[in-house]
Amino acid sequence: MTIRKTFGAALLGLSVAVAQMPGAVSAEILREVNRGAASTLDVPMNRAVVVESDVPFAELSIANPGIADISSLSDRTIYVLGKSPGLTTLTLLDGAGQLITNVTVKVSADVTEFKERLRQILPDERIEVRTANDGIVLSGMVSSTQRMQRALDLAERYAPERVSNLMSVGGVQQVMLKVRFAEMQRSVSKSLSASLGLNGTMFGSNLGVSGGTGTLNTSGAVNRAFNGNIPATNENTGAVLFGFNAGSMQVGLLLEALEQKGVVRSLAEPNLTALSGQEAKFLAGGEYPVPIAQDLGQIGVEFKPFGIALNFIPRVIDNDVINLELEASVSAIDSSNGIVVNGFEIDAFTLRTTSTTVELRDGESFAIAGLIEDSFLDSAAQLPWLGDVPVLGALFRSADYQRNNTELVIIITAHLVTPTRGEALALPTDRVRPPSERDLFLFGKVADTNRPRGGAAGEVASQDFNGSYGYVMD
Repeated sequence: MTIRKTFGAALLGLSVAVAQMPGAVSAEILREVNRGAASTLDVPMNRAVVVESDVPFAELSIANPGIADISSLSDRTIYVLGKSPGLTTLTLLDGAGQLITNVTVKVSADVTEFKERLRQILPDERIEVRTANDGIVLSGMVSSTQRMQRALDLAERYAPERVSNLMSVGGVQQVMLKVRFAEMQRSVSKSLSASLGLNGTMFGSNLGVSGGTGTLNTSGAVNRAFNGNIPATNENTGAVLFGFNAGSMQVGLLLEALEQKGVVRSLAEPNLTALSGQEAKFLAGGEYPVPIAQDLGQIGVEFKPFGIALNFIPRVIDNDVINLELEASVSAIDSSNGIVVNGFEIDAFTLRTTSTTVELRDGESFAIAGLIEDSFLDSAAQLPWLGDVPVLGALFRSADYQRNNTELVIIITAHLVTPTRGEALALPTDRVRPPSERDLFLFGKVADTNRPRGGAAGEVASQDFNGSYGYVMD
């Protein structure tokens, strides 16, 4: 059977007649059917086609009227309306009851409008649209998961819950996340205190008097002063002892002055690579055992992780935009704030952590967290009344001054990455080689000084690190 298009007066008249029918659809294609041939006729669902035979027929029949409905417009023209997805058979007989032809009628969902809308919304994507029974099948290559989801959402409008996704995502879908923790801690502490001790015989009796701070035990303070033992108020840093006799009176004067300054810099840079949509975890540190109470008085152990931890889920969306859902933390054991429980010494932890979701492009950086903390503490202690005496009152007073300043910033940088050849990657161990026995025992060398040649390792090893390098923080 040969099929050809014609646009004649019969089709025009049929289109006008069908357009006047309530709820009718327009005819699309005019086809011819030859005697004795068999073919397949594609009919969109809820749309109609007109088929014309090159010989007159006397009788028509359709195997499944629920799939397609037919009617004869003349002894050569057939009107076919698609009703529901599926396959059925159209049979044509002549006046003698002889078979003219059997035509397979395939009714499928109409995706013409869907293809047009898909081209308008995603013009640069190579997406192929096919029908399968009563559903839609999408295949091809898309540039990102975001665009693939847009195509699926649009297809759901035309075939709810009957969309098959055979599309694949192209482009770079692996993300390397670089996180930098930078923290500066500054501390200043100053203190000044004085203690005065008197010992002797006055008015026929023994006299022992001491003044200042930290001298609740008068005789003990005086004895320490005159025996040459300086009190450990400030761990004996900056303490000066003076003593002299005035007749039968012994006078001891202890001056303690302390100034402490400290600066702590901490920097951590965990890097981790993951596939788009997959979670990645990183921990460089350890686990600290913590005793916990259990039933029947038993003591169990629970391990708490500490160190540099990074968990994140990257999602590459439209136009190389990276959506990051991440948790990052830096923790360390702090024994100065520990506690003792049932004879067990449990240390505390210092912790810097953040949890957030951000979006950025390839190579861009984001400061996701920052902290400026400035604490100030001063205190003064004195003996009542005596500490208020001008000039001499300084011998009966002490003052402390403390100030702590902390600055913290957490910066992330995301990169779209692809695998590379192993020879292009350098390891820290590539620059250090074990020494030979001759170099070790005769010359005391703990590493081979011969640097590797060639490759990325050789390039790194050839660099001169005598000057300043790395991160410099003011």
